[in-house]
Amino acid sequence: MIVRLALSAAGLAVWLVAAVLAQSPPAVVLITLDGARIEEMFFGVDTAILRAQLKPEQRLEDHELYKRYWAPTPQARREKLLPFFWGTLMRQHGSIAGNPALRSRVHVTNRHLISYPGYSELLIGRALDDVITSNAPTQNPNRTVLEFLQSSHRLSREQVAVFGSWPALRVVVEQKAGAVTVNAGTERFDSPDPGVRRDSELQFATPTPWAQIRYDAYTARFAMDHLARHRPRVLHVAFDETDSWAHDLRYDRLLEAYGRTDRFLQELWAWLQSQPDYRDRTSLLITTDHGRGRTPADWRNHHEQVAGAREIWMAFVSPAWSRRGEWRNHEPLTASQAAATLITWMGGDWKQFSGAAPPVRP
Repeated sequence: MIVRLALSAAGLAVWLVAAVLAQSPPAVVLITLDGARIEEMFFGVDTAILRAQLKPEQRLEDHELYKRYWAPTPQARREKLLPFFWGTLMRQHGSIAGNPALRSRVHVTNRHLISYPGYSELLIGRALDDVITSNAPTQNPNRTVLEFLQSSHRLSREQVAVFGSWPALRVVVEQKAGAVTVNAGTERFDSPDPGVRRDSELQFATPTPWAQIRYDAYTARFAMDHLARHRPRVLHVAFDETDSWAHDLRYDRLLEAYGRTDRFLQELWAWLQSQPDYRDRTSLLITTDHGRGRTPADWRNHHEQVAGAREIWMAFVSPAWSRRGEWRNHEPLTASQAAATLITWMGGDWKQFSGAAPPVRP
């Protein structure tokens, strides 16, 4: 009899834990790779760019990047570049739109095709071409989806957080300065972990070639520390190196940046799956703020006159969606749909977010 009671008590405890975890609030993570082209995302290393970098006496097959990243098919090439993203995340857990070879298109709706207008479109759900016209670091005049979710779900400042490599994100991501946690650019990050504190100081000792933009490794490190300690329900991690190395014509460093981002995605996913309050409760939206040129002559650039700068991609990982792999033959999606999609994943009413484009549906 005593044994039966003990077993019943143990079973009840398991049931209670499961019931509590089932009531854990949803969470969303927005991850952006600044200026990440559809060419690398879907087709891997671009041999046209490699050829343009060869010296007259060099053969393409002898190029170090060719040896490292080349494979006979686009699917194999992109998996060499982003092994976790393509081999695990999209194959088993999510889906991605934007591959033109499959008649899949995602584009930005703002006309400027640069970063601030791009991030703003993602975060407010529409383009404001006459208001946000440049990358000048002025406070966003509109409430962002991060602030909307904070208010609608009664979240604390720590529960809505942004970690970015580009310093201008400090003003891009919120209308009211200080409303949410923001750490962007070369900025100190406080943590009880001595290793993280050391990294916070190291970012100043390892400056990048770009004023106040920090390396993505620091952004990833600080975001993971905040995630573990403060358990945010809304998180935006914004990487920059895929854009900055392209502007510098460093295709080698650009490809390495994709690899580092892939390893971050693997680390993030493993951590989320290990946490009962995040596992099966967390949705990821992974995308970019703009495209860039398609050819060796213009791949470094993005603006109104650059063909390809409007075309982007968007990936979705959500426990509410069963769709896997690549989207095919669908109506075009837009960057402006990201905000409402995040609201829907959080169980909110996107129509209450004034002016936002409707959410992406699976």
